[in-house]
Amino acid sequence: MASIDSILRKAANPFDPASFKPGNFWQEQPGRNPTVDSIHEEVLTAIATLLDQISHDHQTRTVVLLGDSGSGKSHLLGRLKQMLNRRAFFVYVGPWADNTYLWRHILRQTVDSLVQVPAGQQESQLLLWLKGLSIFRKKSLLDRLMGDRKGFIRQLRETYRAGIYNANEFFGVLYDLLNPDLHLTACDWLRGDDLDEEALQSIRVKTAINSEDAAQKVLENFGRIAVETQPIVLCFDNLDGIPRQEGFIDLQALFNVNSTIHNQKLKGFLIVISLITNTWVENAKRIQLSDKARVDQTLTLRPINLVQAEGLWQTRLAPLHIQANPPPPPMYPFAREILEQSFPGGKARPRNVLELGRRLFVEYKAGKATATDPYAAFHLIWLKELQKNQQKLVRIRQLASPELAQMLREALTALGMEGVRSRFLPSPKYFLHSFSFQRPGEGDRIGVVWTEEPNATSFFHIMKACQKALDVKLCQSLILIRAEAMPRQTTKGYALLSQIFSQPPHRALVPSLDSVQQLATYYNLLNAAHARDLVIAGKTLSPAELIELVRAAQVFQGCELLQDLAIVPTKAEAKAKVTAPKPEPTMPPAVDRESVRGFILNFVKVNSFLGVQTLIQNGLTQYPQMTAAELEKIIVSLCKERKIQLLDPHAPFLEQLVCYVPDTPCSNH
Repeated sequence: MASIDSILRKAANPFDPASFKPGNFWQEQPGRNPTVDSIHEEVLTAIATLLDQISHDHQTRTVVLLGDSGSGKSHLLGRLKQMLNRRAFFVYVGPWADNTYLWRHILRQTVDSLVQVPAGQQESQLLLWLKGLSIFRKKSLLDRLMGDRKGFIRQLRETYRAGIYNANEFFGVLYDLLNPDLHLTACDWLRGDDLDEEALQSIRVKTAINSEDAAQKVLENFGRIAVETQPIVLCFDNLDGIPRQEGFIDLQALFNVNSTIHNQKLKGFLIVISLITNTWVENAKRIQLSDKARVDQTLTLRPINLVQAEGLWQTRLAPLHIQANPPPPPMYPFAREILEQSFPGGKARPRNVLELGRRLFVEYKAGKATATDPYAAFHLIWLKELQKNQQKLVRIRQLASPELAQMLREALTALGMEGVRSRFLPSPKYFLHSFSFQRPGEGDRIGVVWTEEPNATSFFHIMKACQKALDVKLCQSLILIRAEAMPRQTTKGYALLSQIFSQPPHRALVPSLDSVQQLATYYNLLNAAHARDLVIAGKTLSPAELIELVRAAQVFQGCELLQDLAIVPTKAEAKAKVTAPKPEPTMPPAVDRESVRGFILNFVKVNSFLGVQTLIQNGLTQYPQMTAAELEKIIVSLCKERKIQLLDPHAPFLEQLVCYVPDTPCSNH
């Protein structure tokens, strides 16, 4: 076994700043962020106790979880899910586009979470929830009903005699969840997709869940029959990115939802509302007293002590220490004295402890204090977040049209478009699908409508709204964005589509899945910046600072949709493919070798120097489509270009160290 110094020199920084920004716990890799059990143990215990009470008496309860920026609120939600997922179903609810879409957003995020498979289980939370109903505990009855859809519905109606909204259709969709051929369609209906007529007929429902009232009542259905199953934990997080009123985030809208759940006496919910302490202090007085009274408990995450800080360092260093002979001291190459000097009060926030570890690890390897290139660090954070979206966002319709429109609107704002206005379409039912903007220095207003609803009737009404917007001259040019197949040519909606978008300056664009993944990446980072959870090169970024980095780093340059909108310049290789058909939306994007080169170079920059083998392993993790041999060629090419440098050319290639060479030679530790 090698010495600890040799191992540390070759290793990537275990205090990866990408791990400082946990988000949706269903998108995080289990075990990615090591945990010190004693940190916030009393809060975890308090919430677990509440969950036990709900399991016993089925009464819904609400917790407000407070903590300073960097105190570990989102990480704690992930720990809760990891600890208690066998005793409850967990739902992550992030920021929403508009308060008029709030119930639909909660329902969609609820179903999106319920279709996830918990660790150690073979089936999704949704199927586990369904099979927790009493009908499934009577095997003889179930065997008789599984081929009898009407009998299944009748049995559930007899079991739940009152309070179920649209009972025949709702129970019928639950039956279809058990049919592999109809499962996805049933899930899409439950989450509020505006399905086409053929899909609706296949699950025997008349209409989609396309209003706030319908979404609220379907969510209430879950609560009315939850008494027979495990509790459902609704975790609201990253709320600094929600809509604002008079400059303040509109928490009242969320607390209206919370009060409704209590007032309707829905069973089996634990509602956890995670907020930055200052955000709560600034906004609590704007919430009605009757709604605040619906909060059962307020829990606060306190700073950690230095023993717990040591534990954070030790958990990050442990995978490296275990490779060494002889075994090093538990915190090597750090010492307790550094913590005492950095936090003289004996208390710290977890993120500050991790950031100190990141900086000290870089200094240890470089042999001196050194600053991290913020652009290199940002590129790595961007790629990590993009990779999560590529793994979890596998079809565009996973996102609702209002979410897609908002993501594009935020990206255009970041890229300097002017006069960006939401709610462009003159139709209350569909205005969230749209916005308008102006290019810098140009007077013409451009309207954008993004609709992925398969339903032909809904498409017709959206086209009517588009025609009305043009009739009253709300814009000079109109752009329709849609990846979903257009309605049949015999429909009225298709006739209006052809009439409006067949002639310039109006256009219809087909977005790629890769473009949507990039938009979602920026949107997630923006929400993290609003929540003060985005750390780049040791600095916690504000939304304005994130926008500066996005522009300077040009991370959107390869986004096809933004190229089609003429927001970013089209690359030469994209121009050459202008007449070629676009790939199917579900196909993975081809590997951009320039992106791989940039990743390799930035990874070396951020880590000062590291082992070639470690560099290749991280490259394969980021780009699984690549081979080790291809990455070796890129490393050799960067060495020939004197972008990076091998420190011991006489050693075998995979055993060498590599460092970044800007203008001065690397120092060997």
